[in-house]
Amino acid sequence: MPRVKRGTHHVKRRKKIMKRVKGFEAGRKNLIKLAKTADTKAGAHAYCDRKNKKRNNRRLWQVKINAAVRLLDMSYSQFIGTLKKNSINIDRKVLSQIAEKYPKAFEKIVEEVK
Repeated sequence: MPRVKRGTHHVKRRKKIMKRVKGFEAGRKNLIKLAKTADTKAGAHAYCDRKNKKRNNRRLWQVKINAAVRLLDMSYSQFIGTLKKNSINIDRKVLSQIAEKYPKAFEKIVEEVK
């Protein structure tokens, strides 16, 4: 039985890893042992941060809505509570965009809720 040489697969796998870690600092970009760990950790962080991005954006929307509503003598929790009671289904992302770009329209929404 002839000996199987895996040179092409080995090189292909290394190239793929090195391509992913291009731009990293120090040995993490050019030493395969360090590059492997850097690649796996980068993937793990990317996965977690996709979830964190959603969390952070929602918090930002809440802050924007709160700031806009406070100018109109109402609190965020009161505003959201009355929105739900009146069954007005506008999500926080859209509300924050309206509050930021179209304050007059947002003021009308708040008046409608009151």
